[in-house]
Amino acid sequence: MIRYNLFFLLLLCTIVTHAQNKAPLENIVITSEKGKTLVSVSNNGDLHVNIAPKDLTKFKAARLVHYSDFGAQGDGKTDDINAIAATHAFANLHGLAVQADNGATYYIGGKARTAVIRTDTDFGKAAFIIDDTDVENRNAALFTVSSDLKSFKLEGINSLKRNQEKINADLPSSCLVTVTNANVKQYIRFGLNQNNGSSQTDIFVVDKKGKVDMNAPIIWDFDQITEITALPIDEKPLRIKGGRFTTIANKAESKYTYYNRNIAIRRSNVTLEDLEHRITGEGDQGAPYGGFINIGECAYVTVKNTILTGHKTYSTIGAAGKPVTMGTYDLSANRALNVSFINCTQTNDINDNTYWGILGSNFCKNLLYDHCTLSRFDAHQGVANATIRNSTLGHMGINAIGSGLLLIENSTIRGRSIVNLRSDYGSTWQGEVIIRDCVFVPANGKPVNAALISGSNSGQHDFGYTCYMPEKITVKNLRIEDSKHPENYKGPAIFTNFNPEMKDNSYQEKYPYVKTREVVLQNVTTASGKPVRVSDNEFMFREVKVRTGQ
Repeated sequence: MIRYNLFFLLLLCTIVTHAQNKAPLENIVITSEKGKTLVSVSNNGDLHVNIAPKDLTKFKAARLVHYSDFGAQGDGKTDDINAIAATHAFANLHGLAVQADNGATYYIGGKARTAVIRTDTDFGKAAFIIDDTDVENRNAALFTVSSDLKSFKLEGINSLKRNQEKINADLPSSCLVTVTNANVKQYIRFGLNQNNGSSQTDIFVVDKKGKVDMNAPIIWDFDQITEITALPIDEKPLRIKGGRFTTIANKAESKYTYYNRNIAIRRSNVTLEDLEHRITGEGDQGAPYGGFINIGECAYVTVKNTILTGHKTYSTIGAAGKPVTMGTYDLSANRALNVSFINCTQTNDINDNTYWGILGSNFCKNLLYDHCTLSRFDAHQGVANATIRNSTLGHMGINAIGSGLLLIENSTIRGRSIVNLRSDYGSTWQGEVIIRDCVFVPANGKPVNAALISGSNSGQHDFGYTCYMPEKITVKNLRIEDSKHPENYKGPAIFTNFNPEMKDNSYQEKYPYVKTREVVLQNVTTASGKPVRVSDNEFMFREVKVRTGQ
């Protein structure tokens, strides 16, 4: 029988943590008794952490713990994940900061163990080797940045309206509200990765009186609600910094079995900075990755001064039974609001198309790139408001569908177009696009027929919503570097040919595509000397009003 000093009785606890994507629950039991501070593993895989009384006093006085305090070797060979997880569990219990040991190299093998971060963490200059060649659970995050606050169901709210300013709820604090109507399907994907869509969903912030933050408004009408939850937003900022992470890539079969051995941010009000992530060991095959920095179910997250790496692109057979290249990411954001990427770069060439675009996102609002040099910005299942400024985008450019304002300024775009409205989701943007003070290098200087806005929509597929082109597009102070162009080049188009079949009034759209009403062009110049024109499909865009000059 274990004997406990009364002073340490409150230290006995069980901390239950979980990784993302239904990773298994794991228990960490922390006790204090005489002897050494020791981390051990029970027969069922649970961690048992015993803290020597003298060490407890020392740790509390320092307000800081190191991984070595809990047995991490940091030699680059010993699997240190148990010691790392134990360190964070103890730090979370006592509100202590965590600091990696100077000069350490922590090896993390394939165990399904997640370290839960709830306190400030400084990885410093320490190196972390993440070996994905043989893992127990590809969905178990390495680190989950989590909150002590718990989500709860909201009662009595049966419907919502687009741009509704208040919900009928009294809350303990500002909350992140997530709402779902499982009886309505949207984002019914078209093409090689076709699917049956996702349940209608939205995510927004309200204050304790239920007032909606209209900077990230409700974007759908919900005639019915099957689930609505509120997660209190942490008021105290959490900071994570440093770390030199290297992933030894998996060599699994190339199919859609995503690996999520990552840092999963599931808490609001977080800053992650000065981190580096590299990838080694990519071979002839491999399963895709869901983002080394994976942000979801949270708000007010900033990633800055961070170096990332694009993943090698592999192919598989898609839902339509034909070969497709698989999306694989180093950055991912899902159901997240007010997420900023500032001064972020990547280790590989942003124009090398053997590597997939670095970001993928779904159901987000207010995404920002500022002073970034990255291969891609992408919003799959919709973003409400996005800003790209002072940045350079590589071979996959800017891909988006969604609503609100898409603002691109003081940036260089090297994709095939400035903005690609994703055709697999209907090339829809319900709002406005502003492009100003930018340079466009079509296809990184390859001879292509340049276009500012690309996409396609036949009007024959039901995406689960009405599809819109941007109502207004403003282009101001744009330089188009199109000197290297194909023969018979007619000059850059505002729009690609969104529907080659729409040649005259005989074409009928089953699901009408709402066209752009107005384009404003101010000080747009071309290296080719050829003027900007509307489109190869003059009929489709015949009613678009194009204004030029000041």
